[in-house]
Amino acid sequence: MRPARGTQAVRYAVLVVLAALFLLPFYILLRNGFSTQAEIAAPHWRWLPADPSLATLRRLFANENVAMARSLANSAVVSVVQTVATVLISALAGYGLARIDHRLSRLVLGMTVLTLMVPAAVTFVPSFVMVSSLGWISTLRGLIVPGLFSAFATFLFRQYFLGFPRELEEAAAIDGAGYWRTFWRVVMPNTYGICAAVGTIVFIGSWNAFLWPLLIGQDRDFRTVQVALSQFMTSQRVDVPQLFMAAAVSILPVLLVFLFLQRYLVQGVERSGID
Repeated sequence: MRPARGTQAVRYAVLVVLAALFLLPFYILLRNGFSTQAEIAAPHWRWLPADPSLATLRRLFANENVAMARSLANSAVVSVVQTVATVLISALAGYGLARIDHRLSRLVLGMTVLTLMVPAAVTFVPSFVMVSSLGWISTLRGLIVPGLFSAFATFLFRQYFLGFPRELEEAAAIDGAGYWRTFWRVVMPNTYGICAAVGTIVFIGSWNAFLWPLLIGQDRDFRTVQVALSQFMTSQRVDVPQLFMAAAVSILPVLLVFLFLQRYLVQGVERSGID
């Protein structure tokens, strides 16, 4: 019994150390966000601010140079719309690749997977030219539409649908349902796990996107929260407390989404057959 208890104690100790290392950046984020500029720059480290207050948070949303509230709203709209639309489009594409037997199915699948090997930076210039020609610069359409299709999400759905029970679809076919009706009435109600997993991945990626929103959101009213964070760092002065507080506020929605849907994220990837 003693060796077993000793092994268990070692495991718990390792988990505690790893958890502390994982939470350390969040602690520093909050500690510096509630500290003053002088406390952050002080030569001696203090574990907690001497007089923590919400003054930095109030100054953050009252800052006229950085429209933090508007940036958060823009990120929320872009992320939610992209997540919902990407899940629907990718589910339709994945179901078609998994179930519709066509002579071009393998070619389409190969081309879809091939796009995963192309760096995103390579497509920025042609995408920007196309969006600019449509007059979508500094618009929500320009921020949202180019990111609606995800080859990775399509591949995940395709792998998931390959293992989906065909008996359910065959029963729907006996009742006279086609592919479209079978997809919406039978398949989608049984794919909440993979939808939540893909939705979590897409939401986090969309919320954390920086380069594309920086190119498209040239007007102040269409900047996302990641672009707003970069505005706190200028060549003249860096407001460190506001920067840390803004970073803490910006990661809160992502943290909540991940904590709420993390079990679906693991289940969805497992059921998709990805090793």
